[in-house]
Amino acid sequence: MNRASVLTLAAIGVALAVGGFYAGRALNLPSRDLGRLGEGTASTTTDADRKVLYWHDPMVPGRRFDKPGKSPFMDMQLVPVYADEAADAGVKISAGVQQNLGIRMVAAKMTDVSSSIDAVGAVQFDERLNVAVQTRISGYVERLFVRAPMSIVHKGQPLATIFAPEWLGPQNELLALKRAGAAPELIDAARDRLKAMSVPEALLRRSEDAGTAQARFTLDAPADGVVAELGVRDGAAVSPGNTLFRIAGLERVWVVVEVPEAQGAQLVRGQRVSATLQSDAPQTFEGELKEILPQVSADTRTLQARFEVDNRNGRLVPGMLLRLKIAAATASRLVIPAEAVIRTGVRALVIARKDGGAFERREVKLGSELGGDVEILQGLRPGEEVVASGQFLIDSEANLKSALGGMAPPPGTPSTLGATAASSLPAVPVATGTYAAEGTIESVDADSITLSHGPVAALKWPAMTMAFGKPAPNAFSGVRPGDTVHFEFKQGSSTEWELVSVRKMGGAP
Repeated sequence: MNRASVLTLAAIGVALAVGGFYAGRALNLPSRDLGRLGEGTASTTTDADRKVLYWHDPMVPGRRFDKPGKSPFMDMQLVPVYADEAADAGVKISAGVQQNLGIRMVAAKMTDVSSSIDAVGAVQFDERLNVAVQTRISGYVERLFVRAPMSIVHKGQPLATIFAPEWLGPQNELLALKRAGAAPELIDAARDRLKAMSVPEALLRRSEDAGTAQARFTLDAPADGVVAELGVRDGAAVSPGNTLFRIAGLERVWVVVEVPEAQGAQLVRGQRVSATLQSDAPQTFEGELKEILPQVSADTRTLQARFEVDNRNGRLVPGMLLRLKIAAATASRLVIPAEAVIRTGVRALVIARKDGGAFERREVKLGSELGGDVEILQGLRPGEEVVASGQFLIDSEANLKSALGGMAPPPGTPSTLGATAASSLPAVPVATGTYAAEGTIESVDADSITLSHGPVAALKWPAMTMAFGKPAPNAFSGVRPGDTVHFEFKQGSSTEWELVSVRKMGGAP
């Protein structure tokens, strides 16, 4: 044998070995075959004691045979399927293969979670501390001591001097009665009249002590705060009911926060809040949720929460921004790492390990994202293990196993074609061109039609059920599942057969 022949045989051997390895992975060989790939050994003694349900060709899983022998489709022996394999759902992977694939398992666990809301709020005046300064008499502002809004004032500080000429007449009447020695009842009645006209008590005493009517009086600040509104100027006329000053208190302030509508359910009146200045993080403040305003913004889909923050040191003024951390109640939740979840856009799946060691896909219902973890509301129990890395490899195996299982006949119904007859059918290459057959439509999809058809002699195909591609989504719209049809097909690509025509038996296509 020359050198070229030796190299050719060696290359063929390597190609067959590599092809067999990938075929076994792609077609989801039973767990015993995966074990061989990972560990290099198999127990023939155990296989001899196991019950064989049927034999099949892994490359054509839709056909089952009642005896061992050579596959009619490939140049290989039929593979037995055991009863324990057929009954066991899921995908089995040996420990060696798991280690080679880097599969990492994590357990679903209960953990105490205190969900919190981070938000930024703006400081506002606490309007419950606002005080209005008015005069109940007509007059004029003779002198204004506070001339600009947002000036800080203290309780008792003079704000303005008011001249009220309407007070002169009643005061002179009182003084005249006292000089004439009128009865005490008349003097008391005159004094009550002045009080009803809102003459300050101090002004009335000064008028009686001096013996002359007093028409000028000074308005003092009734509380500490900021002049939030200034309604007068020097020389301006005033009348009863006019608000001359509005003083806003600063002992406490409001912090109004925009909270997303989805997080509104986590807010409860009385919740404590920790706040820091956006411009100076070391400065911290404590507050309490006082009110959730009963409206939602149509533009931002947020609601407003009003927090009361202590400001006795006066460091907070309206317009400042505070970063708030709102702590919610602590609850125990079932969580797994977020990387363990396979998100399809419609469903959320995990690969869970069963009691027997096999893996199965399981649909779960997700809750809140908790950092690197995700809450599981439904689908898992505490302590169950899921795959955190390598789950996409197992999921692809599970998908393939499910698809191939759906193509096969029900268990326990082996093919009537025995091993002797099977081995008598030679394997031939797929021909080119168009082929014809008769069959029954099992299902009609947007891109394919599944048919149970008889043998195709030109391709050496036995009777089987398989899917054929459609040339267009609206092609063959007149056929329905259960129709008996005569159809023609061709090889559309290297892996798919495509229908050319479909005609009901005795009818129009």
